[in-house]
Amino acid sequence: MRQIVGSVEGEFRRYKALAEGAIDQLTDEQLSRADGAGDNSVAILMAHVSGNLVSRFTDFLTTDGEKPWRDRDTEFVAGKADRAELRERWESAFTVLFGALAALDDGQLHTAVTIRGVGYSVHEALHRALAHVSYHVGQIVFVAKALRGDGWRHLSIPPGGSASYNQDPVREKPPAATGTAPPKRTP
Repeated sequence: MRQIVGSVEGEFRRYKALAEGAIDQLTDEQLSRADGAGDNSVAILMAHVSGNLVSRFTDFLTTDGEKPWRDRDTEFVAGKADRAELRERWESAFTVLFGALAALDDGQLHTAVTIRGVGYSVHEALHRALAHVSYHVGQIVFVAKALRGDGWRHLSIPPGGSASYNQDPVREKPPAATGTAPPKRTP
């Protein structure tokens, strides 16, 4: 049974799509732009999320989630980002995540895993990872919206659009793993 694991996977897919909706609105120059000292650009956030997912979900059940080959500090080094390289790294990271999730079922949620030598149950590690991704996706959306200004295309319900959206709440469920849309709900 994959009711809970499937739900977690759906949320990861929803946050991935949200980030990509923001990233796709940025120019190549804007991907690398950070306005203040110590600020993270969208490129840095993408590199960090990607590095984290690959480390955490490679051999998820059998090895520590902080791999010795990961160099986390380099994920935060600013520089000119190559969009294609970033997207390839991003997609590869989510492929690792979704592959690990596909191998899980709800019966494994209490299995023990470690991250930096600290023990977690699978469900704790999944919630921790989902919270981490959603936190950084929020940053990506915030930075992208600030950079786009008046050119920003809303990724959720636009201001003043709640009543209309509530008539057909199409984004309430994430897309299924197969890429098919969930069935349309009727009020």
